[in-house]
Amino acid sequence: GDAHIAIETALYNYDGITVYEKWLADHRDEQAPNGVLPAIIPTGGWGYHWGNGVDWTSTIAIIPWNIYLFYGDKHLLESVYDNIKRYVDYLNYTYPSGITDWGLGDWIPIKARSSKELTSSIYYYVDTDILAKAAKLLNKQRDYEKYSTLATKIKNSINARFLDEQKGIYCSGHQTELSTPLYWNIVPEHMKELVAKNLAEKVEKDQSMDVGLLGSKAILNALSENGYADLAYELASKDTYPSWGWWIKNGATTLFENWRDISLNHIMFGEISAWYYKALGGLFPDASAPGFKHIILKPNFVTGLNSFEANHVSPYGEIVSSWSKNRNKVQYTVTIPSNTSASLYLDDAYIVKSKEIKSQILSAQREEGSIKLTPGTYHFEIRIK
Repeated sequence: GDAHIAIETALYNYDGITVYEKWLADHRDEQAPNGVLPAIIPTGGWGYHWGNGVDWTSTIAIIPWNIYLFYGDKHLLESVYDNIKRYVDYLNYTYPSGITDWGLGDWIPIKARSSKELTSSIYYYVDTDILAKAAKLLNKQRDYEKYSTLATKIKNSINARFLDEQKGIYCSGHQTELSTPLYWNIVPEHMKELVAKNLAEKVEKDQSMDVGLLGSKAILNALSENGYADLAYELASKDTYPSWGWWIKNGATTLFENWRDISLNHIMFGEISAWYYKALGGLFPDASAPGFKHIILKPNFVTGLNSFEANHVSPYGEIVSSWSKNRNKVQYTVTIPSNTSASLYLDDAYIVKSKEIKSQILSAQREEGSIKLTPGTYHFEIRIK
């Protein structure tokens, strides 16, 4: 579970493909004939009957999918395709309604106990959706149709069981219960604004994070991807308990296994680093042109932070997204490597000027909602209207 929560942190920061190729081979070795995986891999036999479940063993799908997104290499996805399929088939046979409570749930929460049925069913959807996308990628049309239908069924079952459409909340409205459906694309499109608003209000009311492991992956992203980047940054930069800053304030030089100390060197709660790249740097791979062949740029110039720089070495070269503020202006610099392209998305509240792009061309290129960039380094001056 720790590993798939932190997969983006690993891949933004390190060239990790061979580590995961080896580890997914261990997954294939340890998978039982019925598709079940243990909670720890490699295992000496422990973990097939406790500690595993959909939320933990989603590594079999989430990790190879992210390798594909970051490297444009479908080899690993292809090598574990039958294993993902056997795993999802087991879930479908065991939980035909599309709802499951198999798993550890939002492990080591701060206070609120979120619905394990909700979070486990969400990961069931995530794995099935990845299987469907892999089937399409590998030209397995029958499987694509079958698992796309199953993924839709699971999503609909989750919303029918857990979503209160009038209030715009899932289950009891805890932070994890609102952020995980938003982050994993469970929330119906017409409900996203209301669910995100309820999440923001819940965070403001609680005045801190109140999540466990699964919620720690979702909460910052759910806020920043739905119009509340400033609030996400407030959470990310807190130094009172419970927070990443509280660890640092109390002498931490590594990530902990708990919001209070247990293991003092643990990748759990490691999503914070990936969030910097995504929400502040705005760097995202594009599934339609993976390996950063096409780069999605969605930076947030958050209140409370005066400058930021993210660098990522992609298969095509280094991508740089850097910005600094001076009064009401933001100077934004981005470097796009050779043989790639990028789409820069900025809020309509901004006026954008660039030394490299003539203003009339810039306006035309923004008609589709983004500024199209070819390889090179660009310097933008951004002002709020």
